[in-house]
Amino acid sequence: MKFVDVAEITICSGKGGDGAVTFRREPFVSQGGPDGGNGGKGGDVIFLADRNLRTLMDFRYRSKYAAEPGQNGSKSNRYGKKGKNLVVKVPVGTIITEPISGRFMHDLASDGDEFVAAIGGRGGLGNSNFKNSKRQAPNFAEAGESGTERAVKLELKLIADVGLVGFPNVGKSTLLSVASAAKPKIADYPFTTMTPNLGVVNLGDTEFVLADIPGLIEGAARGAGLGHDFLKHVERTRLLIHVIDASGAEGRAPSDDYVRIRSELAEYSPRLTRKPQIAALNKMDVADRSGDGYAELLRVLSADGIPYYPISAATKEGVPELIRSAAAELARIGDEEAGTFDEYEAAREADALSVTPASGESGYRDIHIEKDGDIFALSGKQLKKIFDSTNFNDYGSLRYLWQYLVKAGAIKRMKTDGLRDGDTVRMYGMEFDYEDE
Repeated sequence: MKFVDVAEITICSGKGGDGAVTFRREPFVSQGGPDGGNGGKGGDVIFLADRNLRTLMDFRYRSKYAAEPGQNGSKSNRYGKKGKNLVVKVPVGTIITEPISGRFMHDLASDGDEFVAAIGGRGGLGNSNFKNSKRQAPNFAEAGESGTERAVKLELKLIADVGLVGFPNVGKSTLLSVASAAKPKIADYPFTTMTPNLGVVNLGDTEFVLADIPGLIEGAARGAGLGHDFLKHVERTRLLIHVIDASGAEGRAPSDDYVRIRSELAEYSPRLTRKPQIAALNKMDVADRSGDGYAELLRVLSADGIPYYPISAATKEGVPELIRSAAAELARIGDEEAGTFDEYEAAREADALSVTPASGESGYRDIHIEKDGDIFALSGKQLKKIFDSTNFNDYGSLRYLWQYLVKAGAIKRMKTDGLRDGDTVRMYGMEFDYEDE
C-alpha cells in the first residue's frame, strides 16, 4: 500500500447571508414599519479524521474546498437558512499547518477528531434591527460577513504499530512482503523504496500494521537525501525493528549500521530512541556467524539492551519468531507510545496553537489607513462589510457608515495625520470629499 502524505489545498468558509430591506405592506395597517429578516450564518469548513482513509491522494486532484453560504433574510422578519458545513475527511494522523509560516494548527490523531479550520461568516442584520426613535424607516440592512479563505497544508504522519528502520538494501521490503500481504517493489539496489509501504500482519487472534520506512542514510536527521520525509513517519510507530544486514554484504560493519541509524533517530528526536526496539539480524543465510563482525554486533545490541532475532527474509528463516515477539511487545506496551510530537509540545504548553487569521488579515474591527498626498484610503474587514451594506441613496444608511468611522477612531486618526476639508477619503473604489462637521 503506497500513499500520498503531503498536500496543499485552499479552503473557504461560507459567506453570511445579507440582511433584508423590507417593509410591512398589509391592508388596513398604517405605518407598518421595517420587517427585514437577518441573513443566515455561512457554513464552516471542518476537517474530520476517518480511520477508513489511508492516503491524501484525493487532495492531489481537487485543491479548493468551499462551504455553503448562508441564505439572505426575507420579509416578515424571516431569517435566512444557515449554510451547510463542509466536512473534509482526512486519514487519522493528519497534521494541519499553515504553508507559509509553518505554524501548527491541529493534529487529528484519533478517529473522529474534528477541527474547525474556517468559521463561516456571520449573517447580516435586516433593516428591522436598525429602527430606533429617530430612524423609523431604515432603508438599509447589513451585508453578510465574508467567509474566511486560507491555504492549509495537510501532512500525514504514518500511523503504524511497527516500523522497520535501517540502511537502504538491508531487506526491509523483503521482510514486509513475507510477514504480511504487502507487495512492495523489491530489487538489489539502494532506494527501491521511495515512500513508506504498509502491510497488515495477521496472527489469527491478533493483527498489527507493519511499515517499511525507506532506507536512511547518514545525515538523514539534517535532511540529507529524503531524511526528514522518511524520519517523520517513525514518530507515531509504537515499536521499531532495526533491520540489519548481518552479512556485511554492502561493505559496512553490521554494528556500525545499527549505531549510525540509532544516532540519526536520536538527532532527529530523542523521543525516537526511547521507543521500544528490537533488532532483526537479516541475511543470516549468507552471514558468517563465527566472524568478528557478527560477534561485535551482538555485543553492541546486548549493551543497549536490544533483543535480537537472527532471520533470513529471503528464506523466511526466523521470521515467524520475530513477528511473534513484535506482537508480544505491542501487547505489553499497549497504546502508551501513541501520541503527539516533540516539536509541538512547547507550543502546546505555551498555549500558542490557536488558529491565526489567514495571511494578510488584520483584526476584524481594525481600520487600515494609507495616506497618499491629500488622499486617505481606508480598508478593513468590518468596514468592508458595512460599506457593502450601505445604501448611498439613503441618508440614514450613509449616517450609519459615518458613525462607524467615528466610533472606530478612523476620523480622529486621519485628522491627526492632517485630514482637512476638501481632502479625499477613498473606500473600495469610491471617493468622498471630506467636510468637517
